[in-house]
Amino acid sequence: MATYKVIELVGSSYASWEDAAKEAIQTAAKTLQDLRVAEVTRMDLKLEDNNRVVYRVRMKVSFKILNLETLGEVSGGKAYAQEEE
Repeated sequence: MATYKVIELVGSSYASWEDAAKEAIQTAAKTLQDLRVAEVTRMDLKLEDNNRVVYRVRMKVSFKILNLETLGEVSGGKAYAQEEE
């Protein structure tokens, strides 16, 4: 069985809510592996002083937690519990 962690992300864009969500996912994917599901929980707008609109999306994103065996495969080494003395 696998274990997943759920985090909350906030993305923003001058173009659209869709672009704000896409930007948040792309940024998270740079440091998180195996992203699974994203659920938009809130959308809002921020009005800036110069009359520009900032689209903001809040979302919950899940990703798979790596176990020791998987971590060893990813890092190219053996899992800690399997290290030879």
